Amino acid sequence: MADDQRHGRIFGVLFIITFITSIAALALYQSVLDDPVGYITGGGKDNQIYLGALLEFFLIVSGVGTAVALYPIARRQNEALAIGYVASRIMESVFIAGGIIFVLGVVGLRHDLPSAHDAAFTLAALKDWTFLLGPGFFPLGNGLLLGYLMYRSGLVPRRMTWFGLIGGPLLFFANVGVLFDLWNAGGTVPALATIPEFIWELFLGVYCAIWGFRKDSPIVRPNWRGNATA
Repeated sequence: MADDQRHGRIFGVLFIITFITSIAALALYQSVLDDPVGYITGGGKDNQIYLGALLEFFLIVSGVGTAVALYPIARRQNEALAIGYVASRIMESVFIAGGIIFVLGVVGLRHDLPSAHDAAFTLAALKDWTFLLGPGFFPLGNGLLLGYLMYRSGLVPRRMTWFGLIGGPLLFFANVGVLFDLWNAGGTVPALATIPEFIWELFLGVYCAIWGFRKDSPIVRPNWRGNATA
């Protein structure tokens, strides 16, 4: 049981790291994403972008780490969903890694080809697409799938899992609307849809980092045997 609690706290700390690194990296990238042409022709702050890329690297490591830390515990509840969460995190990380490359490509243009305006726009647009198709669509994994695992297992207070169960699909459909041009990525609908998922992920990181998993969860009790029901 002590080992389970250690996994729980590691899971929580890694979740907090994903939270911090994702927000900080997006803020550092804004000069490239808002005006890629101005960045390559003006006095762009390359070190700021490099720091953002480094933070997203840590985002990838910590994101996959959350799934790996949870897997030995969650598989007792439902092995298929537990490995599905690992797969979801890996796929999300693939898109994030692609976005890092596109942003660094804009920095490369600034040094090697500052007149390549169209290429700068294209790379910045590709970064936006990786954000939409990665972190924008995979709240289904962090929200719906993870929320269901946590609800069924009782590893965290069940009333809070509803933020994930509702927030994940809500944010997914909001981003589908962005994909089909029903509203803008930075508009009111996506912003409102982000709130439940934001609360869920923040709660999950803080709760597990401080308290670990709930000790009265059936799958962390000392006398637990076998697989729980799905």
